Parts: sequence; C-alpha cells; structure tokens
Amino acid sequence: MRVLLISDVHSNLEALEACLSSAPPYEIVVNLGDIVGYGASPNEVIDRSRAAGKHFVRGNHDKASAGLMDLSDFNPIAGLAAIWTREHLTPENLEWLRALPPGPLQVEDLPGVQFVHGSPVDED
Repeated sequence: MRVLLISDVHSNLEALEACLSSAPPYEIVVNLGDIVGYGASPNEVIDRSRAAGKHFVRGNHDKASAGLMDLSDFNPIAGLAAIWTREHLTPENLEWLRALPPGPLQVEDLPGVQFVHGSPVDED
C-alpha cells in the first residue's frame, strides 16, 4: 500500500496544495501533525487536510493551538502563533483539533507500523 505522509504544514495552504498535487500515486494519506501554527490559513488547511485523508496524529502546534498545553514550552513567536491560530479557528475546527489523537497511531491496513509526530514515547 502506498502511503502519502504529510507533516508540519503549519497552516500553509499553498505548501499543502503543492505537496498534494506533486505527490506520486498513493492509496492513503497519513498526517503526522503540526497541521496548524505560524501560517495564515489554519481553517483552510484543516479543511483541505480532512478532505485528503482520515488518519491524523496530533502535533505539538496542534495541541498548543487547541489550548491543550502550556505555552511556556514554546518560544515567544511560536506561542503567539498558537494564540493567533486559536483565535482564528472556527469552533468546529477548534473542536476537531482538540480531538486529534496523540501518537503513536496505528492504521488498520498497515499492521506493525506506528505513526508519530515526536517519538513513540513522547508525542511532542
């Protein structure tokens, strides 16, 4: 099975579209997190990511933007980006981010494979 791995898009819609349009053929998409953060298009990136696939691992920027972690672990720019993102997310997308699973993620069609954002023992 061919898997397209996407990671660290950070709300950059143009980069996500470029990756999707230039990818070789694939059967499933697995997103390894940091869907949001820094960039100006968090809602559009979430919507496009959800349309592209259904397998997601929560990244630390997703977690921060959802209000699920202390921002003192972030540098000041990353912390401000997380706050800005949270303030600009639709309520639906904020709830979706909050519900993302931490890694490791296992996909039914790929037994024995774990997908993580950070590492198998520390999601961040």
